[in-house]
Amino acid sequence: AARLIADKRVSIEGEVARASRLPSGGETVTVRFPESEPPRTLQPRAIPLNIVFEDEHLLVINKPAGMVVHPAYQNWSGTVVNALAYHFQQLPQLPGNEGRPGLVHRIDKDTSGLLVIAKTERALTHLAKQFFNHTIERTYWALAWGVPHPPEGTVDVPLGRSLKNRRITIAFPVVDFGRHAITHY
Repeated sequence: AARLIADKRVSIEGEVARASRLPSGGETVTVRFPESEPPRTLQPRAIPLNIVFEDEHLLVINKPAGMVVHPAYQNWSGTVVNALAYHFQQLPQLPGNEGRPGLVHRIDKDTSGLLVIAKTERALTHLAKQFFNHTIERTYWALAWGVPHPPEGTVDVPLGRSLKNRRITIAFPVVDFGRHAITHY
């Protein structure tokens, strides 16, 4: 809503709305939503993949930092999924997750690390269930500038999309907002 107001796409009683003005009730509020982009067809791309493990059921790749996992707004090509579509033509897809063949999880664009890719329907089903039930353990390594205080601890805050920039994940101080996330360091 804030973005729509800032872009002058909201009016109250025919006047451009300001974020500081709250409707008092009974007014006509008009919102002009921007045109959304039409769905795009997945384009296979000859992007090299750093495969660290492969068998008949799954594939583990080392994704470099800076590479997006799947096509989305402003990132329609050059993704891991574009590379997978080129190198593996018959990867299964989860219902409701069309256009993301083999994917059962993702990591952020600026994060490097291992991605597990399903090559069969059975592997896709089992892996998706494990990620959904949080029975897969993931370990992340990070570089810190200086020494954290205290030197060991746990961060237990919900994570979610920023309200100002939906491409950024942030910690929310309100427990009922965002996804539960625990980080031990």
